Amino acid sequence: MKIKDRAEYKTKPKPMTCKPDETVRAAVLRMSERNYGAIIVTDGAERVIGMMTERDVMNRVVAEKRDPDATRVSEVMTADVRCASADDDYVGWLRIMSNERFRRLPIVDAEGRLLNIMTQGDFVSYSWPELLDRAKTLAQGTWTSSYNQLLILGGILIYTVILLGVVT
Repeated sequence: MKIKDRAEYKTKPKPMTCKPDETVRAAVLRMSERNYGAIIVTDGAERVIGMMTERDVMNRVVAEKRDPDATRVSEVMTADVRCASADDDYVGWLRIMSNERFRRLPIVDAEGRLLNIMTQGDFVSYSWPELLDRAKTLAQGTWTSSYNQLLILGGILIYTVILLGVVT
């Protein structure tokens, strides 16, 4: 399934963005108003150039005792942001996000302009029922396979007992 085919993709509000020269305080206040854990940093053409997360604020502002009114988002943002296309496979990205330990994935067009953002929760919410169904199918397949093997072994055992009864 493609990312753009997911219900969450179609119903999400426009991602929150800021410019790199915005102060950390201004960006955090907007994040706080909407209870967002991240803000996407874009250039004048809405191309993704970074992301500032709660963790960035904690580690690069609070822990370093920086003044949030004097610190620019560009100074503390994560600049190397992984981005996906709306046509990408969602399972592949879920695996990448899990392996590389990041929770937010900006979705961009061919020119790198922000279209949407998907979170690991968006992917997992759909995946759980699918994963449970797969586990059920595998369990049934395993049980059926074991059951067939038990029938064969039982048949051999009965045949052996009959042969031993005839011979003695």
